[in-house]
Amino acid sequence: MNDWKLPWDGACRCGLVRLRISAPPLLSMACHCKGCQRMSASAYSLSIAIPTPGFAVTQGEPVIGGLHGPTRHYFCGHCKSWMFTRPEGMDQFVNVRPTMLEDASWVTPFIETYTQARLPLVATGAKHSYDAFPPVEDYGTLIEEYAKVGARPR
Repeated sequence: MNDWKLPWDGACRCGLVRLRISAPPLLSMACHCKGCQRMSASAYSLSIAIPTPGFAVTQGEPVIGGLHGPTRHYFCGHCKSWMFTRPEGMDQFVNVRPTMLEDASWVTPFIETYTQARLPLVATGAKHSYDAFPPVEDYGTLIEEYAKVGARPR
């Protein structure tokens, strides 16, 4: 049974860069760090961690923006939409901005990170909260739990 209703297609705001997701997310997250606040022009960034083999850019060429170091943030070169991130040292997944999907109405953050920088009165409803990133040893349990109870497309 495909309760994730895959594959999912998405695009930047102008549609020049398109993507396809063919594997269920490992986690959904809200990050409250100052960098995410600034790059998203919002209180936090929302992302879904997609296993690398289940992610593909199907049209266009995203460009690197934001930080230009080992962690790479990818944007549409034309409309500047922040589309996805390839975190340093974590080649096994890609953090995709779910608002790039054709339908992101079902996405809710399962974890929230960098709550130490959370803006006042911001509540995400995430089940798990961390001052910074979760300890590495927590990820296995979080991924297992999300696979069982994480929000699914309607």
